[in-house]
Amino acid sequence: MSEHTATVEWTRGDQPFADNRYSRAHDWRFDGGAVVRGSSAPSSVPEPMSDPAAVDPEEALVAAVSSCHMLFFLAYAARVGLVVDRYSDAASGTLAKDARGKVSMTEIVLRPRIDWVGEGPSAAALADLHHRAHESCYVANSIRSDVRIET
Repeated sequence: MSEHTATVEWTRGDQPFADNRYSRAHDWRFDGGAVVRGSSAPSSVPEPMSDPAAVDPEEALVAAVSSCHMLFFLAYAARVGLVVDRYSDAASGTLAKDARGKVSMTEIVLRPRIDWVGEGPSAAALADLHHRAHESCYVANSIRSDVRIET
């Protein structure tokens, strides 16, 4: 068992607040020192209250699932002697009403593209690597969303 932490910090500054037109921009601070600018999604709260250049929670969830899947995939590929030169994933998530009638991330689609050194695995071996990575991914195991992998 392990614990993972993040500090999320927002300050009002001199902005009005009660009119609901305050900035949603804030910082995510991680134990290794990384700071990521966060904000609500402009599709949820329009500019200028949202910062479109910042990472919104919905994007972060999609990135976390993609990153977790990739890290397990790379580990499993290395274990069977395959060498990955580049891994790129154009992942996306769909925010919609779920079966409970609540707005949630109902689906995340991973679209990994892998460049191999030498000959890559067969289609069946590739599918098995993705299956094992998906089954092992802590983040995917923690959410209700369907996660699909399109290779």
